[in-house]
Amino acid sequence: MRLFSEELVAEACRANKIADLSTATIGEILLAAQYLEQKTGIPFVRMDQGSPGLPVNRFGVEAEKRALDAGVGSQYPAAAGVAELKEAASEFVRAFIDVEISPRGCIPTTGSTTASFGAFIACTQRIPGKDKVLFIDPGFPIMKSQLRILGIGWRGFDIYPYRGAEKLRARLEEELAAGDIAAILYANPNNPAWICLEEEELQVIGELATRYDVVVMEDLAYFCMDYRRDLGRPYEPPFLPTVARYTDNYILMLSASKIFSYAGQRIALCCIGDRLFDRQYPALAARYQDAGVFGVTLTASILYMITSGCTATTQYGYAEMLRLSCEGRIDFVEDTREYERRAARMKEIFCRHGFTVVYDRDVTRPVGDGFFFTVGYEGLSGDELVVELMHYGVSSISLSTTGSLQQGVRGCTSRMREELYPVLEERMAEFERDHPKK
Repeated sequence: MRLFSEELVAEACRANKIADLSTATIGEILLAAQYLEQKTGIPFVRMDQGSPGLPVNRFGVEAEKRALDAGVGSQYPAAAGVAELKEAASEFVRAFIDVEISPRGCIPTTGSTTASFGAFIACTQRIPGKDKVLFIDPGFPIMKSQLRILGIGWRGFDIYPYRGAEKLRARLEEELAAGDIAAILYANPNNPAWICLEEEELQVIGELATRYDVVVMEDLAYFCMDYRRDLGRPYEPPFLPTVARYTDNYILMLSASKIFSYAGQRIALCCIGDRLFDRQYPALAARYQDAGVFGVTLTASILYMITSGCTATTQYGYAEMLRLSCEGRIDFVEDTREYERRAARMKEIFCRHGFTVVYDRDVTRPVGDGFFFTVGYEGLSGDELVVELMHYGVSSISLSTTGSLQQGVRGCTSRMREELYPVLEERMAEFERDHPKK
């Protein structure tokens, strides 16, 4: 039996000016769930927004306090970032990815969304005719919203039927042969599917990026959170898989939001490979009246115009967390492993009540457990399922909003609490009784 009637859900949509709940944004779903909670007092199982659900890293907080006490708040930070953070970032990349990026190429940004916003501009303006972005979907919907703001075109494809080196190579060749793709973007692990591109697939992406002169923007928001592997030991293999081993045309985006639960401080890094950083582009020089050096233009002529730099104290906090991770004093992989446990428990409840995991495999093994997961239900499209789950007090987003062609919803584990597991169990049992399979 439904917890919330059609009329009440419709009221929540009207009150929050939501035109269509089935394809609502993350923010709209969040508002509808909050409205229904406040209206009825019935708690939701919140699987909508991917906001960290663990305590903030105390080392970062303490370092910020020290920086503020030292008086850094009275001065503008350099656009390229404070030296301590740039050096710590370079060392962090070497320790956990085994890739060399000089400190000058590690640029702090106010979250990875600022990094992608600026990089989209630089990448699509560097070579005339290369003015579109290719998304390996499913992906984070906000990235496409950024391109709408910028007036930049894009294409994308759902990777679901193209896993494996040869299938992916053929699909990418089809897109890149047109000659208009400036950048490729994906997240690894993936938001929303939690799939992980494997080494052979990353090699294909890197090789084609070099051949077609395309910049790969690799979103590493969930850094080392593929808990199936023993990642996260500084300077020891296995190292994080990355396209940076296979091309010089790459930008790595490293956010503090998830791995250090530092989302509220809005701090990330835009790490530009050394050779790409130093490449000179006449089109950038003509537009910005500078030398046209990619990394310098992106930093000084684009990112600085968006945020005028990144909050100084937050940079010192991030630098401390990176430094202590390299020293082995912070084990951020173990610190975040609670997400793995939550995903396993939540997926077990859903699957026991008739749901199936949509993105269920990588190329060689079952998909892991972590921050996100995907589920579908026979007889319901993803758009229908997101609406139906709302009636049972469970908020999620439809996979259709992420560029996926598969039928299902994305669930996030970050807001799950111990007392909500029996609630989810009870509600999904009701859902199964109300939706018998043929």
